[in-house]
Amino acid sequence: MSTALVTDLTIFILALLVGFEVIGKVPATLHTPLMSATNSIHGIVLAGALLIGVTAHTVVGYILAFIAAVFASANVVGGYVVTERMLKMFRRKAQPQVPAQPQPELDGRPRS
Repeated sequence: MSTALVTDLTIFILALLVGFEVIGKVPATLHTPLMSATNSIHGIVLAGALLIGVTAHTVVGYILAFIAAVFASANVVGGYVVTERMLKMFRRKAQPQVPAQPQPELDGRPRS
């Protein structure tokens, strides 16, 4: 294995560990509101994974770029799904429409 590959794998594993620790420390009550802010971060991760895929010249590099792109895509899609569900909780429910009552006749002629 080349030195660059070992360096890239070390950075990848350290990033996984740091990400796991950071997310693990967030209380459950704050996790959902933070999802909308992290969607942009996951978009940057996806762009980075695509950049790695373009610059990779080995099979291992392609595989790592593919795995990173899959995980980043899942995070982006999942983040928007969770954010949408959170925003639905704050929407007003549609009020049922009451059918219009006919106007009473006052002088024997129907009202228009």
